[in-house]
Amino acid sequence: MGAAALTGDVSRLGPWGRRLVALVAGALSVLAMAPFFLWPMLFLTVPLLIRLIDVARDVAPRRPAIAAAAAAWWFAFGYFLAGLFWIGEAFLVESDRFAVLMPFAVLLMPAGLALFWAVAAAAASPLWRPDATRVVVLAVTLSAAEWLRGHILTGFPWNVLGYALTAPESLMQSAAVFGIYGLTLIAVLIFGWPGVVFVDALRPGIDTATPLAYRKSMLAAGVSGSVLLALWGAGLWRLTATVPVAEPPVRLRLVQPSIPQRLKWQQTHQHANFETHLALSIRNARGEIDGATGIQAIIWPEAAMPFAPLDAPGALQAIADVVPDGAHLIAGLLRIEHVPPGVPGRRRRILNSLAAFDTTGNPVAIYDKTHLVPFGEYLPYQSTLEAIGLEQLTRIRGGFDVGPTPRPIMRIPGLPGFAPLICYEAIFPSTVIQSPERPAALLNVTNDGWFGNTTGPRQHFHQARVRAVEEGVPIIRSANNGISAVIDAHGRVTARLGMNVVGAVDADLPGRISAPIYARVGDWLFAAMLALAAASVAIMIRLRR
Repeated sequence: MGAAALTGDVSRLGPWGRRLVALVAGALSVLAMAPFFLWPMLFLTVPLLIRLIDVARDVAPRRPAIAAAAAAWWFAFGYFLAGLFWIGEAFLVESDRFAVLMPFAVLLMPAGLALFWAVAAAAASPLWRPDATRVVVLAVTLSAAEWLRGHILTGFPWNVLGYALTAPESLMQSAAVFGIYGLTLIAVLIFGWPGVVFVDALRPGIDTATPLAYRKSMLAAGVSGSVLLALWGAGLWRLTATVPVAEPPVRLRLVQPSIPQRLKWQQTHQHANFETHLALSIRNARGEIDGATGIQAIIWPEAAMPFAPLDAPGALQAIADVVPDGAHLIAGLLRIEHVPPGVPGRRRRILNSLAAFDTTGNPVAIYDKTHLVPFGEYLPYQSTLEAIGLEQLTRIRGGFDVGPTPRPIMRIPGLPGFAPLICYEAIFPSTVIQSPERPAALLNVTNDGWFGNTTGPRQHFHQARVRAVEEGVPIIRSANNGISAVIDAHGRVTARLGMNVVGAVDADLPGRISAPIYARVGDWLFAAMLALAAASVAIMIRLRR
């Protein structure tokens, strides 16, 4: 798929040949995401997407919008298939029950997400012109579609295209201004414009292959390169600023037990798993027993206690035995809200929770997850689907219940206020902080053990880093099997435990910085960018006429 494919070979392919090219190009585009960050690949694949839409419209002039949508769908299907293949790992944890569903999940989810890109291409079709304006049109519709993907049907903004502009750390700083959706608009323009101008310079009927046409190509490449250089340079300058240490100082210990997911929920292993967490809590990074001396907060991952410890006095006493004076244990757990006696018509509620325990083992703060994972923690139309024998991956009858919204600040005596995030709640831009008060840190506990040693946990980790930059606050992240880390307000990792490492790591809590632009205005700046780009298209089309 070189320049020849862009300029001529694609148009000579049959329908299935073009679909295959689109599928492969979309899959290759995932190399721009974590953990590879080979974003120069998009200088080839984004123009190829535009060229495929060109050809699709040419061969179906009576239904150009449908043809454009189909071309974009195949590209996006490849993109999401390669980017989300790891969800199949979750269906192999209990393979005897769920393996038969794995092919459907691995194929149907990418197919559904690809519809957003198809709609974007169809929406761009009425304004599609054989010049560079079509790059701007697609940038507007595709970035808007990515925003919708992050919000419709509870949302799933995984691998939004703007993440291509968040590595290295210097580029990541641009998220503090534009947010991930604004970066998506910029990414389509940066990666699409040079290739499209180059292709148009070689296509008859658009621009003939004249010195002027090649100068246009060089100008487009220069502009895109200059924008990238400006983002990189501004990021370097921002990284020169010193991130303060939290006041008062807070010493953290992150515990990562790396318990295999197939053993985590088995009752026969729960006691041993609980003892593993306890033992790691009183050992430093070198594995030496220190009783957590000098530690103010011990952090366990999501579902560290996949039982109801608040109803188990023995578990609370064991916690009290390891938490030193003046410290707290913050841990993921299962929580049951029992029905008060004499209250008819209510059922008990089961919640995926995060709780802070003091040195006596008493819970002093609790957060209940508000954004649950469909088919993982609950089923849409729960009772109906359960009646025909279906169940979510956690296999809890009735599914998890939702905690109260808006998400509160977690207040723990002696510690600064934390904004709690359980699992993939950290991937939703502009909603990680729902309180009018800015927290001292985001506290993200997760269990990525469902997804094995794949790209999934690494993508999850990177997206959490971008939230730190957007909000200007550090992130404390504890994961069952990694990646656990302390991340400062510029997205830099100050301490970490890699994938499948068993152990603990100690770190000081970094301080927060002044709220960046994105933390103040959220996606309103992105909306303004969309409006400005749309107005530019209208002006360019009018001038052409």
